[in-house]
Amino acid sequence: MSITEHPSEPHRGEPRPDPAMPAPASAPEPSAEVVADRPAVEEVQAGPAGVATDSPVGRLAATVERLSREVRAAQAEAEGRALIELAKGILVERLGCGPTQAARQLAELTEQAGTTQLEFAVEVINQAARDRMSEVTDAFLAATRAAEEAAAESAAVRLRAAESGALAADDTQAVAESLLEQALRPLGAVAVAIWAAGADGSLTLAGSAGFSPAEAARWHYVPPDVATVARCGLTERDGLWVTSLADTGLPSVGRHHHPDGGRAAVPAGTGGRVHGVLEIVWPSPLPEQPPQIIRQVEALAELCAHTLETYTAPEGPAQQPRVLPDAAELMDLADGLHDPALVLVPHLDPSGNLVDFRIQHVNGRFLDPAGRPRAMVSGALLLEAYPMAAGDSELFQRIERVYATGEPFRARRINLTALVDQVPLSSFADISVSRHGSSILFIWRIEDETARLASLLQHAQRLGRIGGFEENLLTGEITWNGQLFDLYGHPQTSSPVPLEQLSAHAHPDDAVTIGRFLRTLMHHRRPASAAFRLQRPDGVTRHIRVVAEPVLDTDGRLLTIRGAYQDISAQHWTEVALAATRDQLAHTEQQASERDRLALQLQRAIMPPTQAPLQVPDLDVAVRYRPAEAEQLVGGDWYDAVVLPSRLVLLCVGDVAGHGIEAATSMVVLRNALRGLAVTGAGPGQLLSWLNIVAHHLTGAVTATAVCGLYDPSTRVLRWARAGHLPPVLVRGSDAAPLPLVGGLLLGAVPEAVYEEAEVQLAAEDTLLMYTDGLIERRDRSVEESLTHLLTTAATAPVTLDQHLDRLLTYSRSDTDDDTCIVGIRVG
Repeated sequence: MSITEHPSEPHRGEPRPDPAMPAPASAPEPSAEVVADRPAVEEVQAGPAGVATDSPVGRLAATVERLSREVRAAQAEAEGRALIELAKGILVERLGCGPTQAARQLAELTEQAGTTQLEFAVEVINQAARDRMSEVTDAFLAATRAAEEAAAESAAVRLRAAESGALAADDTQAVAESLLEQALRPLGAVAVAIWAAGADGSLTLAGSAGFSPAEAARWHYVPPDVATVARCGLTERDGLWVTSLADTGLPSVGRHHHPDGGRAAVPAGTGGRVHGVLEIVWPSPLPEQPPQIIRQVEALAELCAHTLETYTAPEGPAQQPRVLPDAAELMDLADGLHDPALVLVPHLDPSGNLVDFRIQHVNGRFLDPAGRPRAMVSGALLLEAYPMAAGDSELFQRIERVYATGEPFRARRINLTALVDQVPLSSFADISVSRHGSSILFIWRIEDETARLASLLQHAQRLGRIGGFEENLLTGEITWNGQLFDLYGHPQTSSPVPLEQLSAHAHPDDAVTIGRFLRTLMHHRRPASAAFRLQRPDGVTRHIRVVAEPVLDTDGRLLTIRGAYQDISAQHWTEVALAATRDQLAHTEQQASERDRLALQLQRAIMPPTQAPLQVPDLDVAVRYRPAEAEQLVGGDWYDAVVLPSRLVLLCVGDVAGHGIEAATSMVVLRNALRGLAVTGAGPGQLLSWLNIVAHHLTGAVTATAVCGLYDPSTRVLRWARAGHLPPVLVRGSDAAPLPLVGGLLLGAVPEAVYEEAEVQLAAEDTLLMYTDGLIERRDRSVEESLTHLLTTAATAPVTLDQHLDRLLTYSRSDTDDDTCIVGIRVG
């Protein structure tokens, strides 16, 4: 049977030799009865390539299969006897008895416990060892005791048997086979690979089981930086558990045999150092595993780490043997470097865990940031000498990672901090950390301040589009930096342009400016600057500012001129656009101011602050107009009080929506239209209906509010109507109240509208007030609150009507800075 066919375990129905029982001196030949019974089972079996078992080849294959099973049983028996003998040794030490008495005691305890001798021996070993394997076994037993006690006990036996086999194995190949047969097949795994991690980040297949020889040979070496399942598991602290290999797209050994199977890749490490990876293969997708299974696999990986500690890759044509220099060779290497370097060796605690690194050697270039001599640093622990290494820079964690995985770490501009008299001093450095054997080489290069400033200057010149130059007038040598060649549009290989030829590369209109600049610089020997237009060979014109200064010798002779060019094209065009915007804004402001002035003049011409008194018997009429304080807020408020040919008195106020010249002209149209319509003798409701048609059709669809009244002096009756306006206020005696509302939409809202009328009988000494909202409107109050204040003010009536209206304006609380109209009448 070939290895690729994976020899099967004995059938579950077949009796398996008890590994706890002593083996005979030699395996007896099968009895005749057994031989006679076998063909009944083996008749249905086929040998290799379908050969029948009754043929010579088939019988040979069956014999090989039988011997293979017996060899595996013998191996299991030997591993079981090793565990039993180890348990006897523990009892000898604990009970202080001899081997014979210990064997008798073990048999009696096994019989009392009701288990096999091997299972009880494993329990004794676990209680005595208290190691990682016993912890995993206890956790597994606790998790499964309620479910299936026998399965838990067999898991403990498997783990100890796997440990015994791994420790007894003479190479990693035998370890892999022992792990698969003793511990992983019961978990459903079909193959296992043990990878050794190289110092350069490569992986070597140190041992495998369940793969064909051809597949193992094809994967015997994985170069650095190749992403595989084992490689990804090496970089994960808790390992990599893959549900299905096909979902990841990662290559790995046995990928073609089990493409959809699950994988687990767990780092194999001990003492803080990762030596390799344990990779396990399942034939089908792997569901999420319980914690006790994961801990079992981690314990098996730790077993592999002990074997990998002494593993050395075999020599061969495809891979050269690894050269692992010791600390002495690494010290010689560090002394030959031109940068500061430390040689670090791991420092382990009594349990074998990595806790720090000891500074084994410092080279001659070493300079301590705290000013300590080399002798004080050499031999100290890294975290004691440099406690800030465990800070925000995570330098210590990176060194730990390099030691664990063997992957070198390099970085630029890492912040290195050292404590000097409890004051943290920081510096930036380029660092390199690499593992060589069991030692770490730590190199850093403090950033050169001169080089850093030079780099900073180059970036500043690039961002500011500045090019520097220096011209030696004695030798004629001219030096330009790269940015200046770019400004001129010349290749780096061309010759720089002397200052005397500057006019040939500038716009002709700038010749006078450049001549004045050169005369100040060369003849007067004073610093100078000039702005000109540079004409480049590619036809592009750039606006340039040049600044230069002369360099004189001790006798006052001109030796050198140095200076800089700056491309100010963007600034120039920004200034041009800003000037144009400023001119346009000034023109717009002037136009707006002129419009506001004209609107104000128009409004004041039509709406004077007061009006000449009307000659009406037993009636006083007064008006007031207060324009807005800001000229740009000229509004559309209007009033009118006129005696009609019918001897009725027309009283009205209105407010056109909006401000400016449009509102003012619309106000004029509505006021004059209402006065003209009033001579027809129609009532106030009809007048507002006609005025609504004018607002909607003849004024560009403006909207406005208005209240209109017709007073008959002979009967003292006021007929009135409103179009969305506040009702008039009647003051009678010491009481002031608004007239009851009548319906009416604002003007211009709809093409046609009907407005209700109402009548009020006035008495002697009654005062009636019509007003616009500019008298009472406030941003922080409702209309009802503002109207209440107006009624309170209006109730206190002075002697004359003019004083009454002035009082209303004086005590007005309006804060909208809107214009205001008031029309008042008082019956005599």
